[in-house]
Amino acid sequence: MTMFATTNPYTGEVLKTFEFSTVEEIKQAIDDADRAFQGWRRTSFAERAAVMRKAADILRRDADKYAPILTLEMGKLIGEARAEVELSAAIFDYYAANAEKLLESENLPVADPVEGRAILVHEPLGVLLAIEPWNFPYYQIARIIAPQLSAGNTVLLKHAANVPQCAAAFEALMLEAGLPRHAFISLYAKHEHVDLILSDPKVHGVALTGSEAAGAAVASAAGKALKKSTMELGGADAFVVLKDADLEKTVKWAVFGRHWNGGQVCVSSKRMIVADEIYDAFAEKYGEGVAALRMGDPLDSATTLAPLASQKAADDIKNMIAKAVEHGATATPVGPAAPNRGAFVQPTILTDVDENNPARHWEFFGPVSMLFRAKDEDDAVRLANDSPFGLGGSVFTSDPKHGAEVARRITTGMVFVNHPTMVKADLPFGGVKRSGYGRELLGLGIKEFVNHKLIDVVDIDAPF
Repeated sequence: MTMFATTNPYTGEVLKTFEFSTVEEIKQAIDDADRAFQGWRRTSFAERAAVMRKAADILRRDADKYAPILTLEMGKLIGEARAEVELSAAIFDYYAANAEKLLESENLPVADPVEGRAILVHEPLGVLLAIEPWNFPYYQIARIIAPQLSAGNTVLLKHAANVPQCAAAFEALMLEAGLPRHAFISLYAKHEHVDLILSDPKVHGVALTGSEAAGAAVASAAGKALKKSTMELGGADAFVVLKDADLEKTVKWAVFGRHWNGGQVCVSSKRMIVADEIYDAFAEKYGEGVAALRMGDPLDSATTLAPLASQKAADDIKNMIAKAVEHGATATPVGPAAPNRGAFVQPTILTDVDENNPARHWEFFGPVSMLFRAKDEDDAVRLANDSPFGLGGSVFTSDPKHGAEVARRITTGMVFVNHPTMVKADLPFGGVKRSGYGRELLGLGIKEFVNHKLIDVVDIDAPF
């Protein structure tokens, strides 16, 4: 791609293009964001909360303006686009209500209080770089700027090249909400500009959500520059179905968990691990549920399966399916054939993905499901943990208490019982293993990029 561009995934039409930022523009943006930080850091929590609250109000008021941009740029179903606008608003509201309490100074217990007292204060670091993907263009921005602006930092955004209008919409949103100019700047930066940004001493950290390859490159650049980083990377979430699960309800959640946002979700239910006793019944009903999905215009509320974000993404998934089959998997296309128009992939179920098949450890970012038969509960846990990723997962059972016990045995950052992995404004997000490190949202997220500074007031006559 030679520039940032809006290409409608349903029609293939290039709607608008944006030139890449120049080196001079990037350097100026860093200087501007640093100057903005010097003022923004001195604002009160109440002032910052007012901006966050206003941003939430604008998103809700103008949801019919913001939602279609998501659909036109990356193909999201219009109903899901409206839900993303609301989720973003909820994140702003969360930090408006909670940031001050989350960053309260802490009195630390000391062995001899007569000698003095110790306080831990949480102060903003400065300018941060956010590198965000295209699958949730607004949510990904809100997830980083709501906590970090609330903490007093300023943010430079490098968004994905196929959602430039989403990035521009959020930059305008924050100005309308009252954020000082340059406290949040969207850059149309190239990949090679990341080193330039992170090497600048005025930039103090980077948060990335994206692929393993992108994470490795950016983490390396951050490490070289001795800058703090957080990495939210891929996922291949296990959807574990125990033998006592409510089959009808579980299948409905499985179909949704795998196919929302066109299956382009790092916490999609990508690997269905089903107890042997109910595997056949689950597989039959799951196939029926997937077959009922309707591909079509994502602006049409009757459409239930979105196109992928680009034709390249669709072609990549088809190639991955073919390679999985080359290594012994069985691929079963489900439902009507994909339309000729749009970046669609026909839903596909992969079975017989044995331990020698490399596809077993791939992340299929589209409507592809892998089904595994578990001999027993221990085998289900083994299969769930047999992944290089460790982002989310779920356990379905009629015994929620036992489900929570099984969840503890799954090595991921998040596990949900009787629900696919989900995102909410008041739940933390993040993973382990090759899914990255660090957490976003709640107090965990807001404290990723602050200086936890000790102030120790000691009696001058205290012994050394």
